[in-house]
Amino acid sequence: MSRNRSIAQAFREAAARFSDQVLVWQPEAQASFADIDSASDRVAAALQRQGVRPGERVALYCINDLCFVQAYLGIQKAGAVVVPLNLLIGIDEIRYILDDAGVSGIIHHAALAEKVAGFRDALEGLKCVACIGESPAGTADLRFDDWLAVEGEVPEPDIDPLNDVAAILYTSGTTGRPKGAMLTHRNLVSNTASVLRALELRPQKDRLLVVLPLFHSFASTVGMLTPCLHGLTLIPVPRFDPALVSERIADGHATVFLGVPSMYNLVLRLPQEQVEKWRSVRLGVAGGAAMPVELLQRFEAHFGFPILEGDGPTECGPVTCVNPPQGPRKPGSVGLPVPDVEMVIMDAQGQPLPDGEIGEICVSGPNVMKGYWNLPGATAETFHRKWLRTGDLGYRDEDGYFFMVDRIKDMIIVNGMNVYPRMIEEVLYQHPDILEAAVVGEPHPSHGEIVVAHVVPREGSGLDVAGVKAWCRERLGRHQLPRKVILRERLPKNATGKILKRELRREGEIERGVDEGGPGALP
Repeated sequence: MSRNRSIAQAFREAAARFSDQVLVWQPEAQASFADIDSASDRVAAALQRQGVRPGERVALYCINDLCFVQAYLGIQKAGAVVVPLNLLIGIDEIRYILDDAGVSGIIHHAALAEKVAGFRDALEGLKCVACIGESPAGTADLRFDDWLAVEGEVPEPDIDPLNDVAAILYTSGTTGRPKGAMLTHRNLVSNTASVLRALELRPQKDRLLVVLPLFHSFASTVGMLTPCLHGLTLIPVPRFDPALVSERIADGHATVFLGVPSMYNLVLRLPQEQVEKWRSVRLGVAGGAAMPVELLQRFEAHFGFPILEGDGPTECGPVTCVNPPQGPRKPGSVGLPVPDVEMVIMDAQGQPLPDGEIGEICVSGPNVMKGYWNLPGATAETFHRKWLRTGDLGYRDEDGYFFMVDRIKDMIIVNGMNVYPRMIEEVLYQHPDILEAAVVGEPHPSHGEIVVAHVVPREGSGLDVAGVKAWCRERLGRHQLPRKVILRERLPKNATGKILKRELRREGEIERGVDEGGPGALP
């Protein structure tokens, strides 16, 4: 399949080739490629009737479900730009994103109607708001089901795959306001082709279970678009419940599981009768955050299938690298660049560094975003010539495998020495009584910064602060030792299960009286 196709063109080709195959499997309903091709045509026709024109933005606010796929592809067929909304962010941030993107329409699930009521009236220029399922009485929302029931003239927009934006994915806003990464049709179509080859996925055979939220770039590209464009089956699960996931795997005969490290950690606690339901799975894929080596090895030993760790930021489609299925796999590594993607380690001046030296991971390829929506300055800062600067620190070994050390902003400087939190976290995860751990820096008048470890003990373990510090003293250098250890019941996480270190730092600021509750402070 040519990479220079729009998403709509690529999907139509796949629908013609895999017409009768199930694309979306759910216990209550299965939809073939032909079914979803027809449904998305009707969504596109409905959007056109509502006045949505090519290039305009349409927000998609929906749980993991068949209707997410129908709506996403319908927006693409209308020539519009999809703006997926994070289900867990607050109304103020949603308002900001919708205003910033200048959306013309919103398609939302009925389960989210109450939140929609809190922001829809504040938006100007809306041409349509459609509800999937039964919307609350008194709203003027259009019915998505009505759109699916009525045929109409299907738009045939003239799309330039290289330059026209298919999706605007807003970053999590770890610093300041969220930024909208503009991903073109070529960015996404090419990334699915790279994923297919890198993971050695099998058209008409592999069935991907996706419990990661489809608004997230990892789930959207790997879990949804790759099946849609290459003849695989998607099994969407609306919420992460390890027992529910196990049921869906068994009933849907899933062969590939997509997850982030915290999900694998919780799945590892399933009783043996639930573990048996994972027998059809041949492959796990991990991304979104660093996978502790200890966790990876324990999971593989218990479940009997390999986990391929990979990486990539939203701005890159997102997949840039992954460990190869046929090996060699290197624990702790995010693997080799996927086909058609280049990666290099650069210093602060943008010069390539030799193998083994730590610097910034930079990426180039057809997957790299066009830029940030309405932010030319931020776009210019993110690029160094053809290279996108990821903000990740890492190194490449002599075999070409990449290793992530940490985010640049997460690095801690103790007495002038660089300390990488991930290295300390790896040591903490080796402790038999530690379930989860996250390390951040805290300003200190004498040392510049000190290391603070936030630790979640295993239930009933009796772990104490002194025990954690003693464990670290035996395994870490003096400058790496946590000066503070905080035992917690849980760690703050985002919608994909990624640990939010910014909230841990914010807690420390409030505790020290630096921030008494300004914007973004914890309640």
